[in-house]
Amino acid sequence: MSAEIICVGTELLLGNILNSNSQFLAIELAKLGIPHYYQTVVGDNLQRLKHAIDIATKRAEILIFTGGLGPTPDDLTCEAIADFFAVPLVEDAEIIEDITQKLQARGRPVTPNNRKQALIPQGATILPNPIGTAPGIIWQPRPGLTILTFPGVPGELQRMWKETAVPYLQSQGWGKEVIYSRMLKFWGIGESALAQKVSAYFDLPNPTVAPYASKGEVKLRISAKAASETEAQKLIAPIEQQIKEIAGLDYYGADDDTLASVVGHSLRQAKQTLSVAESCTGGGLGQMLTEVSGSSDYFWGGIISYHNSVKHTLLGVDPKDLARFGAVSATVAKQMALGVRSRLDTSWGLSITGIAGPTGGTETKPVGLVYIGLAEPDGNVESFEYHFGTRQSRSLIRHLSACTALDLLRRKLLRGS
Repeated sequence: MSAEIICVGTELLLGNILNSNSQFLAIELAKLGIPHYYQTVVGDNLQRLKHAIDIATKRAEILIFTGGLGPTPDDLTCEAIADFFAVPLVEDAEIIEDITQKLQARGRPVTPNNRKQALIPQGATILPNPIGTAPGIIWQPRPGLTILTFPGVPGELQRMWKETAVPYLQSQGWGKEVIYSRMLKFWGIGESALAQKVSAYFDLPNPTVAPYASKGEVKLRISAKAASETEAQKLIAPIEQQIKEIAGLDYYGADDDTLASVVGHSLRQAKQTLSVAESCTGGGLGQMLTEVSGSSDYFWGGIISYHNSVKHTLLGVDPKDLARFGAVSATVAKQMALGVRSRLDTSWGLSITGIAGPTGGTETKPVGLVYIGLAEPDGNVESFEYHFGTRQSRSLIRHLSACTALDLLRRKLLRGS
């Protein structure tokens, strides 16, 4: 038995609105141990909406609708549901009273089209909306099929789900198991290389392991189904440990961990501090670091040295080296790292200089060439050369540069410098 999420709204198809409702409902269904294999997005069209219902009823036992419950002519969810199951729409006096009270409390008039929101399929039960004017429904049009509808406003949907839908589903016998997942995160290894190393785990029935890749990062999701979250965690733990051992330093964290938060934890543990000097990333590295609450414990600050004059005057980069080697060079990266470490008086200095494109590249220094400098607490300094690709976007090259810089420092901290 499974659920299907059907999100209604032409604005979703056009990309005008981010479909966060699907993500919320997917997470919530997993908490209840309710599998769902399909998500459908359909525009505000009666025939296409009925076609989506026809398909969904053949492959799911719970249909969850979001959107299409407003007062305007293009809000067609209840009409489509009633039409598909050949039942009339009936006006509910309780809904009209609720809408009237809410609008009057806001100093707004009740208009004729508001009555449209009080039309629900005959036999359906109201799924109350405590904060908005669009109620949902809970309905079993036939044995073995349950329909729930919600407005598209995320805040309204989430409250209605938690206060009414979850208790209802649990009363119907759902929620006796949970689907719990751990997301392991890796940097410095490609998806295919990691998949090759852990391929034996992809055929496990419970827990299951699946790979994902995005913007230089690789993830492995480990999911288990069990009677409780604790039992699911017990199933996941040995698999997680084995994968970590196989991945070694390429594994950096799980779930809500970021490279910046992991680096911050290591710096705090070591009672060390960090400063950064950025050129092509323009402050992106500093932003990542300061997104972590409490980062002022170990991150002193940074210098955005975009122009060569700033590299010289604020970071102490030798102008002769700038002229001879260019701003994008190992020599300059080292001097930037040493300069920021010295001027901000921190344990570590981390620098980035490169060509993010799409212009500025040459045959010897193409777009995507980046140097990262790392000045260590003992005064030793190194530079590392990377080629992130001439066809990558400017934003991606900047992102990869900042993340790779953090990863370099992470590995140094773990190895004890």
